[in-house]
Amino acid sequence: MTLTREEILARKTGRGKAVLPDGSTVGIRALTRDECLEMQELKTIAAKDTFIIATGMTDPQLSVDDVAAWAAAGDAGDLVAVSQAISELSGLSEGAGKSRVPGVRGRSRS
Repeated sequence: MTLTREEILARKTGRGKAVLPDGSTVGIRALTRDECLEMQELKTIAAKDTFIIATGMTDPQLSVDDVAAWAAAGDAGDLVAVSQAISELSGLSEGAGKSRVPGVRGRSRS
């Protein structure tokens, strides 16, 4: 199937839920390409992870400062679960895209 210009511009990021170790959930969305590029400019893994969560978690929505405070005081498993779920939805996790078109991440062949 070939997409039209209008269909391409109307596409939205994927959405889903991240399940925390205690079974509770938060709403998430995939990062956009521009957000992924912005994240790559960050220097530390902690800064990148904080950015991923603050940008991709939608319900509840937290600021970078909120996520940093959560990381400093909360259970690491919670943040890992959210970060991994956002990364997978965004096609950033290790091995993402291997069953898709070679060299193209985040889109399946139709």
